Amino acid sequence: MTDDVSGRHVVALDLDGVADKAGLMDRCVHALKLPDWFGRNWDALADSLADPSVWPAAVGERGLLVVVTGWRGYARTRPDEWATAEDVFAQAADRTPALTVALALGESH
Repeated sequence: MTDDVSGRHVVALDLDGVADKAGLMDRCVHALKLPDWFGRNWDALADSLADPSVWPAAVGERGLLVVVTGWRGYARTRPDEWATAEDVFAQAADRTPALTVALALGESH
């Protein structure tokens, strides 16, 4: 897989209105269609992001582009949690060439 993200399956992870880690995990479950057994903790999120077998079925061989929108409010109100989330996103993308996580710079969409 190359760094070309043009053909990847795009998933929008909208964090607008998220106030805490539980809210972030709920949004991840919904956006990424994570399985019922998803543990809703940082390690489980990291593992799920890095494991193509739990990605949405539509991804196939194309790879996954997760576009995180509406994240600034959460980052302002829970900076320590957001720093952890950013680290989880970055580490998962670093170890999984088929995954790209992009932070949308607008306040919301």
